[in-house]
Amino acid sequence: MKVEKLPVISSRIRRIPEGFGWLDHRLIREGHLRSCSTDALGLYLVLVTVADRNGLSYYGDSLLCAMLGWSRGRLEKARKNLVEADLLAWSEPIYQILELPEIGGTRQ
Repeated sequence: MKVEKLPVISSRIRRIPEGFGWLDHRLIREGHLRSCSTDALGLYLVLVTVADRNGLSYYGDSLLCAMLGWSRGRLEKARKNLVEADLLAWSEPIYQILELPEIGGTRQ
């Protein structure tokens, strides 16, 4: 049985604004998020949202902690999780959302 997709609230259909950040569907399809904690996913969402077209964000740790309501240790743990998952590179003060790695290996 084919399900017809219709908006639940037709007056609130999402439109893509200028400056829109996006998430790659492969995050789900290829399982890249499986090794990420909920804190890591929260940090990833914020960084994807604020990153420029090259995936770079200059948001400092103090601002990120304030935005997320986190301690510095909690931020560091989430950041480490994303780096280990090969989704993020960090060299203070720059965060870089990385292109997703190839399945079975990483791109450099």
